[in-house]
Amino acid sequence: MLRTILTALTLFALWLLMSGVYKPMIIGFGVVSAIISVIVVRRMDNAADTDRLEIRLGVFATIAYWAWLMIEIAKANWAVTKLILSPSMPINRHMFRIPYSQKTDLGQAIFANSITLTPGTISVEVEEGEFLIHAVGYSSDDLDALAEMDSRVTAIEGDSK
Repeated sequence: MLRTILTALTLFALWLLMSGVYKPMIIGFGVVSAIISVIVVRRMDNAADTDRLEIRLGVFATIAYWAWLMIEIAKANWAVTKLILSPSMPINRHMFRIPYSQKTDLGQAIFANSITLTPGTISVEVEEGEFLIHAVGYSSDDLDALAEMDSRVTAIEGDSK
């Protein structure tokens, strides 16, 4: 019950934070929306959802990873901006495969989404043991950077089965 109340309060707080309007009618809509959302999720949890995803991520390792990823995204933004604004536009598009070492589906999703979040690269396809990646400004350094990202994501997985 406490979890349900905390979830409703969190949803309501997010509603207020994102709306930025503190009029009684809007606050009422937020309360009603949070309550309805919690009711629907509780009903779905009890009736339909038999497949569970167990999340086992190291808290401090995950925070350190996201901080590192934000720095990498900023560096990639700068590199792609220089590439696009260059008069000669030295674009070197390339598709390549990169192996992954994550044991869980969540770890693989974090790695693939981290690649896609980094400007100039996108995860195109997932195959057993590897991702197909497209890069706008490909260089041989990309493989080393992606190998480092892979090892960092594997490190945040914690104790996986």
